[in-house]
Amino acid sequence: MLYLPKKLFLFFFSCIVVIVNYNNSDFVNAANSIGFVNAANSIGLNYGLLGDNLPSPSKVITLYKSIDITKIRIFDPNTEVLNALRGHRDIAVTVGVRDQDLAALSASEEAVKGWFATNIEPYLSDINIAFITVGNEVIPGPIGPQVLPVMQSLTNLVKSRNLPISISTVVAMWNLEQSYPPSAGMFTSQAREQLVPVLKLLSQTNSPILVKIYPYFSYASDPSSIRLDYATFNTEAIVVQDGSLGYSNMFDAIFDAFVWAMEKEGVKDLPMVVSETGWPSAGNGNITTPDIAGTYNRNFVKHIASGKGTPKRPNKGIDGFLFATFNENQKPVGTEQNFGLYNPNDMKPIYNLF
Repeated sequence: MLYLPKKLFLFFFSCIVVIVNYNNSDFVNAANSIGFVNAANSIGLNYGLLGDNLPSPSKVITLYKSIDITKIRIFDPNTEVLNALRGHRDIAVTVGVRDQDLAALSASEEAVKGWFATNIEPYLSDINIAFITVGNEVIPGPIGPQVLPVMQSLTNLVKSRNLPISISTVVAMWNLEQSYPPSAGMFTSQAREQLVPVLKLLSQTNSPILVKIYPYFSYASDPSSIRLDYATFNTEAIVVQDGSLGYSNMFDAIFDAFVWAMEKEGVKDLPMVVSETGWPSAGNGNITTPDIAGTYNRNFVKHIASGKGTPKRPNKGIDGFLFATFNENQKPVGTEQNFGLYNPNDMKPIYNLF
């Protein structure tokens, strides 16, 4: 009930763009009103580059500073973005290893050392690099087995250097064979083969697994059976009762299904970071409107900022990265182009978070 088949998710490669003209004071004031300041310790933003109308990275970083963003995620070690981040050590940066680089890097530790020397080493003194993520939702899949050796090599490298950088990977929900009710959560056989060894490595290093959670796609797959208020955090009533645990929103149910699946593989208490979540404001008829998208994102920010956690992990704060600040016009036509909080052309909000 909660998840789409993998083939319906494949279009969903992710980049979040945070873009602004820093001289536009009205826009900066509007950005400050959306609530990132109040939730800055919990909410991060992904910063993607799939648009032909994007401002310079220096202007993007100015936006981050203006709305007190303290965490961002970039999908590859883009030199222009990293250079713009120099000196802004109050922003914790997650840097991704590109999927297409995994084959070469998995061949040897020397290849990983060379990648690190080129892409990370030059920035260590003046950028707060908090995470390096190896691959973006490639587990389970043909190149999934390449993730673990690269993670092991990077883990050995940062440990030998005593660097405070966590090494992880980003996974999507199609690792789950079953997810409803949450306590029935279990991994597919391929996920057991490829993901579980990664999870056990993360347990040894106490590093979080980064997961993508999108109630929108579950709702879009079966809107006649799933309540919209349940999918958008817009009810306090218990909609799904799972033993002693009651769920009033789908986000928590999805999160906990993944937790249950990990526990069934002997991986307990592993931290989870929500690498992406959001709701498109157009592209799929009347279930993708600015009103619905605004409702989901407003309620997500409030939920994370509350520190309530989930029914299975109560009172444990959740780190989350919102998708997305701007629409990106070089993504496939449809919902993928419409996850932004703002239009890139006029920098006006599509909806306000508060």
